[in-house]
Amino acid sequence: MSTLFVVATPIGNLEDVSARALRVLGEVGAIAAEDTRVTARLLARHGIRKPLISYRAPVERRGLPRVLSALDAGDVALVSDAGTPTLSDPGDALVSAAWAAGHKVVPIPGPSAIAAALSIAGLGGPGFTFIGYLPRKPGEMRRLLASLADDPKPAVAFESPYRIKRSLAVVDEVLPDRPLALARELTKVHEQVLRGTAAEVASALGDNVRGEITLVIGGKTKG
Repeated sequence: MSTLFVVATPIGNLEDVSARALRVLGEVGAIAAEDTRVTARLLARHGIRKPLISYRAPVERRGLPRVLSALDAGDVALVSDAGTPTLSDPGDALVSAAWAAGHKVVPIPGPSAIAAALSIAGLGGPGFTFIGYLPRKPGEMRRLLASLADDPKPAVAFESPYRIKRSLAVVDEVLPDRPLALARELTKVHEQVLRGTAAEVASALGDNVRGEITLVIGGKTKG
């Protein structure tokens, strides 16, 4: 049987791709990509030419048969636009289907916005909770944040730049004194890290926010 390689790619700075990831991308028969245009730029930078199969989140199930067909013919790499596939990115259905079909699934670890943000947040605890993208509905977000009130572990979440100010307002409402770190455009030219309470971070962030955002919310401290 063939192998599905789950390959982590840079979250911004293209120099962060590993030598092993490049070798695997150059050896597989095809690459399943969240956005073929993004992946094509990475491959072109390193002189790699491979068939690309579109595998996007909104129609993940629709793209599944084509990727599985390619996997039946040979090894396939799964990549997302940035970071590690399946973590708030497409791929979980493909990984499950590959295992079910008897294929081997191998991780090629590398850049992760989750690990990068945690490493610089200074809000360590006994493990952490990964939320994924914050709920869009304020009521759902309030309930989620309330569930973290007594948790000593920091929580990591992704958020859109278009919703971050509103989300910080909800965090300020539910967890007003909780320290947090906002990491924007990690590893890119305009990387920005802000620390403080939700209100302080929102004030420092300003308007016209752009770029990918990772939020680390500190856990409950003793005392």
